[in-house]
Amino acid sequence: MKIYVNERPFEASEGEKIASIRDKVNPRADLLILNGFPAAEDHKLSGGDRLSIIERGVVPPIEEIEAMIGARHTPGLRERLRGARVGIAGVGGLGSNVALALTRVGVGTLVLADFDVVEPSNLGRQQFFTDQIGMEKTSALAETLGRAHPGVALELHPVRVTPENIDEIFGGCSVVVEAFDRAEEKTMLVEVLLKEHPDVTIVAASGVAGSYSTEGLKIHRVGERFYVVGDLESEARPFQGLMAPRVGAAGHIQANLVLRVLLGEL
Repeated sequence: MKIYVNERPFEASEGEKIASIRDKVNPRADLLILNGFPAAEDHKLSGGDRLSIIERGVVPPIEEIEAMIGARHTPGLRERLRGARVGIAGVGGLGSNVALALTRVGVGTLVLADFDVVEPSNLGRQQFFTDQIGMEKTSALAETLGRAHPGVALELHPVRVTPENIDEIFGGCSVVVEAFDRAEEKTMLVEVLLKEHPDVTIVAASGVAGSYSTEGLKIHRVGERFYVVGDLESEARPFQGLMAPRVGAAGHIQANLVLRVLLGEL
């Protein structure tokens, strides 16, 4: 019968146990994951099962990392996402968190657009580090994402997004994440995409500032292909800043929305 071991086809005997496969592939492996969940070595396998065999503490060859990163995901998920192309407009607090989450889940290509550079105040909520201060945000984030998943495909646009370059930057994307700070930039991006790109789904955010309950971060469906995450009210202002917990939570809700769109759940 055919099963998959570390995402590669593998011929196994009917009812063969995980331990037997482990001993054939890597007898030193001590982490066994079957169909996205840890399994005992005496578990009997069935046709179509997906088994990940991992040796803790050992860095595998680069070609095997992809399969092992996705070991705890829904079986076959990464194959479904590998051809996806997602744009992220703004890679600060929201965008950098969205990008990292989508990288870890296996989205095929991320298109990152941001004109800014990393500065010290960004470190409080964005996926950057002290040794990246002064770098273009797109390049710094590419470096971070590459450390999380060395096989991620990235397209970098270190420019300000305008109505004139939206098509050049985000052409071919099935989903675009709006992650700007300024209201006028948010409005501009959404209006152009809705008017000129009828096949693009937009995942935006509004109202993520402060330390209010994350329960207020709702998903608002504004149109057939337009979603907004947030409470729609808590904008950044004096005594109500942008902080990592709530911004990060909103970014991950956006990332999960993107995932659901790509999988046809929305």
